[in-house]
Amino acid sequence: MKIATNLGPALALEVADAASIAALRHQAECCTRCDLYRNATQIVFGEGPMKAEIVLIGEQPGDQEDLTGRPFVGPAGQLLDRCLEEAGLDRQRCYVTNAVKHFKFTPRGKRRLHAKPNAGEIRRCAWWLGAELKILQPKIVVTLGASALYALLGPKVKLTPQRGQILHPTNRPPVLVTVHPSYLLRIRDEAERRRQRRDFVSDLHKAGEFRPQ
Repeated sequence: MKIATNLGPALALEVADAASIAALRHQAECCTRCDLYRNATQIVFGEGPMKAEIVLIGEQPGDQEDLTGRPFVGPAGQLLDRCLEEAGLDRQRCYVTNAVKHFKFTPRGKRRLHAKPNAGEIRRCAWWLGAELKILQPKIVVTLGASALYALLGPKVKLTPQRGQILHPTNRPPVLVTVHPSYLLRIRDEAERRRQRRDFVSDLHKAGEFRPQ
């Protein structure tokens, strides 16, 4: 067992107080904790069963998520669905959310290009993410990409060295570290893309097979 001694903002800071995800979502609808709400269409909260054993955490909603109000429905979400299926996991078993709940983007003509949330924005939104985890009490959390990993375990835990590992923060849910599916979409070399996708499916399979000790 690999103990994680570092905690990120979602596990270390004060979080929202709510009895259920529905109540938490209602609180979050008027969120102005950072400036991202000013340009986003709406907040995109997590979704999934209240008894979800697995929580998947991405970075932030993208363009399609911002328009629909649902997480992981764009190209990266569709790839995630296929990889979950390959890993033998039903998305309906999982709660899917993001470290940041509003879409951060740079306008480019009529397009809105993804812009990476900064540490301050992730810390502000940890108020909601930490509360989601507190309510759900999952058996394992999967961090999809560096922003989600930072939200849970802070800046000292790096994605590449820990990829595929299950880390165990004291008195917190275990954390499986892997890449964001959007990373797979950006790989141009076909052989490398296949290899990385195979590793990603393997990581998701580990989450599905994990049993707390």
